[in-house]
Amino acid sequence: MTAVTVFAPAKINLYLHVTGRRADGYHLVDSLVAFADIGDRVTARHAPALSLQVAGSEADGIPGGTDNLVWRAAQLLAEHAGIAAAAALHIEKNLPVASGIGGGSSDAAAVLRALCRLWRLEIEVATIARLGARLGADIPVCVHGGAAWVGGIGEQIEPAIALPEAGIVLANPRRRLPTATVFKARTGPFSDAAERFLPIPTKAVELAAALAMCRNDLTVAALTLVPEIGNVLAALRQLPGSLLARMSGSGATCFALFADRESAERARAELAAAEPGWWSAAGALIAVNPIGD
Repeated sequence: MTAVTVFAPAKINLYLHVTGRRADGYHLVDSLVAFADIGDRVTARHAPALSLQVAGSEADGIPGGTDNLVWRAAQLLAEHAGIAAAAALHIEKNLPVASGIGGGSSDAAAVLRALCRLWRLEIEVATIARLGARLGADIPVCVHGGAAWVGGIGEQIEPAIALPEAGIVLANPRRRLPTATVFKARTGPFSDAAERFLPIPTKAVELAAALAMCRNDLTVAALTLVPEIGNVLAALRQLPGSLLARMSGSGATCFALFADRESAERARAELAAAEPGWWSAAGALIAVNPIGD
């Protein structure tokens, strides 16, 4: 095996309740996380030393060396395995940075999985997730790669039964929004964890109805920092076939759910024509993180 490519999907917080705050400052959350078949690709090849290149439509301004989370993930895995961090890494960057859909965390999770295969390391997924947690709270669920209920600061992961077929449109007003800044701006009381809707609905319209009983507790704070998020949400709600529109994570990316991929793709074309300056993409929810050589 000379190269391994792993898909790094967008992470979508279908809802996000902030339930408390630990003494060390980390916030506690309750969320249903899903993944979309929209994302980056991370490739690892055998090489005498560690290197990293970043290319793609969203690569501008992303560090290609030691400051990148992918680089740090590779070094951490090598240290854990007791081997040299030797690989040529390449990121095809399609997701916008600091946008609430876990692009960097998903890339880091992808490189951990890719290097385990490239270096032929037999490490359990739970161990990989614990390693990832040392770098970022979103990495464990990205290592898991499928729909899951998430609690704590992100380390409590309970796989969810496969979500129904559903199309999705993602849109971002081209504004970066660091997660820490949004949490710092959040005010008011904490929320209770949502009552889990079990069994998981089997149709997209039923999933949207269940999600409508929940919310994203970071939306108000994000709106104070990036008011354009309100325009994105309004535009997504008005798209034909839109079942639910909500901000993902700490923003500024928002999503809308649709009955199927085809409906989402038609809606995204309409959105892109109306708002050509925004980043947008269409696809479908997925249950697992696909890997290809």
